Amino acid sequence: MAVKKSDLYSSLWASCNELRGGMDSTQYKDYVLFMLFIKYVSDKYANSDDMEPPIVIPEGASFDDMVALTGNPEIGDLINTQVIQPLVEANERLARTDFPDFNDPNKLGDGSEKEKRISNLIAIFNSPDLDFAQNRADHDDILGDAYEYLMRHFATESGKSKGQFYTPSEVSRIIAKVIGISPQNSVAGTTAYDPTCGSGSLLLKVAAEAGKRITLEGQEKDVTTAGLARMNMILHDFPTANILPGNTLTSPKFLENERLRTYDYVVANPPFSDKSWSNGFSYDEDGAVADIHNRFVWGAPPKKQGDYAYLLHIIRSMNSTGKAVCVLPHGVLFRGNAEGPLREALVRSGYLKAIIGLPANLFYGTTIPACLVVLDKENAAARRGIFMIDASKGSRKDGPKNRLREQDIHRIVDTFRKGETATGYARMVPFDEIMDERNAFNLNLARYIDTSEPEDIHDIDAHLNGGIPARDVDALQPWWDVMPGLRNELFDDLRPGYLAMKLPAEAVKDAIRADAEFGRFAASAGEVFTAWRERTDATCRSFAAGDNPKELIEDISEDLLEAFRDVPMLNHYDVYQHLMDYWAEALQDDTYLIAAVGWVDGVQPREIVKRKGKSGKMEWPEPGDYMLGKRRFTSDLVPARLMVARYFAAQQAAIDELDAHITELEQDLAEQIEEGWGEDGLLSEVIEGEGDKQKIVAKALNARMEAIGDDPDFADELAALEAYKKGMNALAQTKKQRKAAQDKLWKLIHAKYGKLSADEVKELVVADKWLATVEGRVFGEVQRVAQTLASRVQTLAERYATPLPRLEEELEALSARVAGHLKAMSAAWN
Repeated sequence: MAVKKSDLYSSLWASCNELRGGMDSTQYKDYVLFMLFIKYVSDKYANSDDMEPPIVIPEGASFDDMVALTGNPEIGDLINTQVIQPLVEANERLARTDFPDFNDPNKLGDGSEKEKRISNLIAIFNSPDLDFAQNRADHDDILGDAYEYLMRHFATESGKSKGQFYTPSEVSRIIAKVIGISPQNSVAGTTAYDPTCGSGSLLLKVAAEAGKRITLEGQEKDVTTAGLARMNMILHDFPTANILPGNTLTSPKFLENERLRTYDYVVANPPFSDKSWSNGFSYDEDGAVADIHNRFVWGAPPKKQGDYAYLLHIIRSMNSTGKAVCVLPHGVLFRGNAEGPLREALVRSGYLKAIIGLPANLFYGTTIPACLVVLDKENAAARRGIFMIDASKGSRKDGPKNRLREQDIHRIVDTFRKGETATGYARMVPFDEIMDERNAFNLNLARYIDTSEPEDIHDIDAHLNGGIPARDVDALQPWWDVMPGLRNELFDDLRPGYLAMKLPAEAVKDAIRADAEFGRFAASAGEVFTAWRERTDATCRSFAAGDNPKELIEDISEDLLEAFRDVPMLNHYDVYQHLMDYWAEALQDDTYLIAAVGWVDGVQPREIVKRKGKSGKMEWPEPGDYMLGKRRFTSDLVPARLMVARYFAAQQAAIDELDAHITELEQDLAEQIEEGWGEDGLLSEVIEGEGDKQKIVAKALNARMEAIGDDPDFADELAALEAYKKGMNALAQTKKQRKAAQDKLWKLIHAKYGKLSADEVKELVVADKWLATVEGRVFGEVQRVAQTLASRVQTLAERYATPLPRLEEELEALSARVAGHLKAMSAAWN
């Protein structure tokens, strides 16, 4: 039975994290990622029939050979000498520095501690769920996604120390899309380069966007991180990518005839404001940098501010038609001194095509906002301005960092590709405006795009004389365009420029939802969704084992985005986000499961076991599964509740009736306790506990009844005790019936899973689960239109509900009442 991708990754991370002990995550990641690497290359290439496999696995140097070493006191040294060293010697693209030292006592401990830690780490990866023999990197991304999952978590934990080795995947995706590479303009000789490649994620995203084999080259200053990048390339099926260690600025490795090699596409996320970039350079008496590669002909970047040094290296590395995108801190757009002339030269060159401002706190290792600088040499001479996008407000909080949502990524890319003006978001800024005396080549986005929210101004006249300002109501014109009659239903003319509410403020929401025009709007949106649902239903049912889940979500999500693009009042990106959120929550896992094993096998339940919760106590993983005796089962593809709704509604209705009866009996017993406690209460002798924890146990009840016997003096108490006992017995009998009914239903469910046909599974998954969930969320978006309008109208109504003269009258009346009370108490108020 295939395991869910999300469960696999989270359990992998949890297990690895649990084993690391006190080791810093920047060090521990090297061991974890090496394990993932050796497991992958062993599964894929150890027994390969390929005459020239991209990676050679020498005999005795596979993951299975590492498994055989578990329990050996010399395991660390043996991994170094019998696995890693032969692997490096057999593959010229690998270096010993790529891999960690498994015999390092400072990191892994000594003796039995080291042996146990390494053995346990190997055991984590020696799982049947981690079988990469059939992995297809362009299709089944389980390995690449696992690597990225671990990298994100390591970057999060690394904080400011080493988080720069990983560029958030959302930013990498934007860069890959705006740089302009595609299957249509990529050929066998297409080249891409990253001068500060970190773990290589940017290069891989560009390669994925190209859709075919291209030449990838990258340089990384940190030797260990360069090793991570090489492993990352192999894990993503790009074993021929050339990643070299070294300082790109002082010792660039990619040269042709001693000159910098140039590329079709260059991407980079260099270290922000590198204060040591100039180490190794010399300067002449005029302050010019001595550089044999002529990167600083526009001028010398500040010695303690390396952003333009990297940018100038990138420009020099672009060929005559080259495209580039670089991540830089916002300061490069407006800082003065030495950077001023460099920025002016950049603008005048025509290379600068666009600037995309990103939210703050996106990147690991810093909280400052950054921007994407988009360069294009091919069309420099014809360029007449710079396209600017301020996307700084589009993100969501994700732990300690902000994170771009799918809708934020899509909006940035759409806006960039179309070059359209969007108020408060994007516009083409002509060179004349940038170069004029007021701006003087300052590229700060705030100068050109106003992202501020309009101020909600109070109206003094309305506060003094009552009424709602007509201008505030006019500002809601987008709603009145869709529902023109609704305005007249809500407002009456009061005096010139001011309106009166026809309804109480609390009745506005219901009035909007009951309005016929709103109903027509909702119905129109529903028709758009229904049409999309019919298309998507057919697309999803045709999905089969071996198909590509990412192609499926791209097809149906793009269709949804386009379907709602022209629906008034609804933001089509918000609608799109609902689908993409559900993809992340469940749809992705479901489709990967189907792609792996098919519909029928994917629906089959699996037994689950208890696990420790946050409290440390043993808890069940999730509610809503089902049990056979003491064994608990779940179906990842079709939860039991969906089986009940479609096939066993009558049985569930009978259980619901028993639940209702149980609630009635429990309430009746609680009322008897409430009436019977206290000093003179008829049940006081048998009630235990205090307050909400009061209860009566059967043993105490029976003992009291036996003690009373037939004594007529206790007849009333006996009757109360008997009534309570009767209720207890009825409750126990009903609970017994309920358990029997539930056990029977669970057996029916379990048996039904094994009899489901492929068409039945598709009905349950596609109709009852996927599309029903998305429909609920999209129609929630429709209802939010009414909620937004109602909230604004209620705010206006409440703001101006009581004019100043009436407030003064109320104040006088209240003051008079207070004075009267004080006088009655013979008190004085000055």
